[in-house]
Amino acid sequence: MSDVTTGDAPTMLQVNRHGEGGHVAELVLDRPEAMNAISTAFAEEITAATSALAADPSVRVVVVTSTHPKAFCVGADLKERNSFTDADLMRQRPITQQAYGGVLNLPVPAFAAVEGFALGGGLEIALSCDVIIAGEGALVGLPEVSVGVIPGGGGTQLLTRRVGWSRAARAIFTAAKLPAAEAFELGIVDELVTPGTARDRALELAATVARHSPVGVRNAKRAMRLGADVDLQTGLQVEDACWRATAFSADRAEGVAAFAEKRAPDWPGH
Repeated sequence: MSDVTTGDAPTMLQVNRHGEGGHVAELVLDRPEAMNAISTAFAEEITAATSALAADPSVRVVVVTSTHPKAFCVGADLKERNSFTDADLMRQRPITQQAYGGVLNLPVPAFAAVEGFALGGGLEIALSCDVIIAGEGALVGLPEVSVGVIPGGGGTQLLTRRVGWSRAARAIFTAAKLPAAEAFELGIVDELVTPGTARDRALELAATVARHSPVGVRNAKRAMRLGADVDLQTGLQVEDACWRATAFSADRAEGVAAFAEKRAPDWPGH
C-alpha cells in the first residue's frame, strides 16, 4: 500500500492518500506538543480538511489517526479556554461544532484508529466516525462534567446511540476514563487490537471498503444514518430511496458486468 502526502498540508493536520488510486484518505491529527488538544485554530483546520475530503469524489474512505503514540486527542484545549471570556467561548462554539460536524457528516465511511488517550472531544471525534479501532493501551472517556461543562461535540447523543442510555449515563455522569478493554465490552470501541497496531488495522479495513462500489457504500451509509432514528416504515422508505439511487447508477451496471465477466470491477463512481 502506497502512502502519498498531499501538498500544502495544514499546520496541525496531515492528509495522506493510500492505495492504488489514493481512494483511502488518512486524516492525521498532528499537534503533538498539546496531545492534539483542540484549539480554535485546530478546529478550523479540521473543518477545512473534512470539507475538502467530503467534496472530493476520489475519496472512498477516511481514516482518522494521530502522530502522537500516547494520545489520539485529549479534547478541548483548556489552556486556551482558561483565558477566554464568556464572549470568547460563545464565539468559539460554532467553530468547534463545525469541526466535529465535519467528521460526523463525511459522506464516506470513516474509521478512527485510537491509541493512548481519547478523552472529551477526542472521543467525540472517534464517536463521529463509523467504526472505532483501539489499541489495548487506549484510555477513553467523556470527563467534561468533572471540569464544569458537558460533552459538546456530540458526545451525549453519539455515545447514547452507540451503547444505550444507561451505559452512556454511567460513563458521562461519572466522568469515567475507561481502559480500552472495558470500552470494548461496553460497545464504545468496535475492535480491540495489539497496542500500536490500530492504524494498520484501520487502514486494512479501509482498503477493503475502498474496493467496493463508491456509490453503493455512500448510499449504504446515507441509508443507515438517515434511517437510524425513525420508525421502521420510514426507515424502509429511506432505504428504498438510497437503493434506487444506487440501482440505476453506472456503478451498478459495472458491478453486474464485472460479475458476469469474472473480473474485478472498474467503478465509475457515479
